[in-house]
Amino acid sequence: MKPFCFSLSGIYESEGYAWEQAGKIWDLRELRGTDGYLDPETEQFLEAELGRKKETKELPRLRLLDSGNYHYMTRLWLTRMDQPFCLLVYDNHTDMQLPAFGGLLSCGGWIAAALEELEKLCQVILVGPDEEACSQVEDRLKEKVVFLSREHLASLKKEEILQELKGILAGNDLPLYLSIDKDVLGTEDAQTTWSQGDMSLQTLAGCVKQTLECAEQVPFKIAGVDICGECDRESAHDSTSNDKANRELLELFLPIRGK
Repeated sequence: MKPFCFSLSGIYESEGYAWEQAGKIWDLRELRGTDGYLDPETEQFLEAELGRKKETKELPRLRLLDSGNYHYMTRLWLTRMDQPFCLLVYDNHTDMQLPAFGGLLSCGGWIAAALEELEKLCQVILVGPDEEACSQVEDRLKEKVVFLSREHLASLKKEEILQELKGILAGNDLPLYLSIDKDVLGTEDAQTTWSQGDMSLQTLAGCVKQTLECAEQVPFKIAGVDICGECDRESAHDSTSNDKANRELLELFLPIRGK
């Protein structure tokens, strides 16, 4: 399945593989109020446009969301889930910070917003944040969250990580939405706009493969996939590692049939 590319900062135009593979491109660089926080008027516009595009089947299930500043776009996708589902997120941050500015949807709080507002969201599996960040999440939000912290992952071999992930997914028969922020990776495997974790690209790719295998075996539907975590546009000349990461991840999803 070809990805739908959201051009919010212009970074993809400066990268190779992701731009070349994009089945559709939506240029949103002229929109105001999108960097980090989503302006309410812009949110209304995007909601309306996404609804129209869904009706006309212009929204492939694989989406490229630009840098982590725009990870809140995942929250907009999740409102379109019409049955109970689970959310699997790879991220160096919890993205469960309560908003500092009047309830605006933000890249740092979109998972919290989804947990609070979406009744059909049954479980979040969050892979990558450190234990301190996980401990700071409000207790009322933790009830539906399975945390695989950075420290816990570091104590395991790759095969043990995959086995633990398989055990979690084996108990799920609901549609699964998969969201990947490349800041979960170490700096040798990606260059992003935010602080980064230490997961290797090899491990992340292995986790994605394990997820896709579980989807066939359990089975459950992969309801959607998005990838973010590009670098600043000014740093595009140093982003060869991002291009490699995009290639490895996208090649896992491109063979999946359908939009």
